[in-house]
Amino acid sequence: MSISITPKAAEKVVEIATAEDLIGQGLRLRVIGGGCAGFSYDLYFEDKPTDLDETFEDKGIKLYVDPLSYQYLDGTEIDYVEGLHGSGFKFSNPNVKSTCGCGSSFNA
Repeated sequence: MSISITPKAAEKVVEIATAEDLIGQGLRLRVIGGGCAGFSYDLYFEDKPTDLDETFEDKGIKLYVDPLSYQYLDGTEIDYVEGLHGSGFKFSNPNVKSTCGCGSSFNA
């Protein structure tokens, strides 16, 4: 298993990286405690992975995941959605047992 990114999300990452002068950096994906269901996702640009990270590359995007987060994120697909309630990255995670209404918090 691994972590993947949809073409639309990859396109958005490149767009943001270009606008913010972050081309060449990877995306750090991690799970942090908090949110209304116990855990929430954190996604940001980072220069390079640490020695302990799981690293993936999909559609030209480098993804870095720490070992603790990886146990909750294995098999996750990152998408980008635009809608009436705003736009943003969406995580399709097969490990999630329940979520809350905000869509960015989950229980595993």
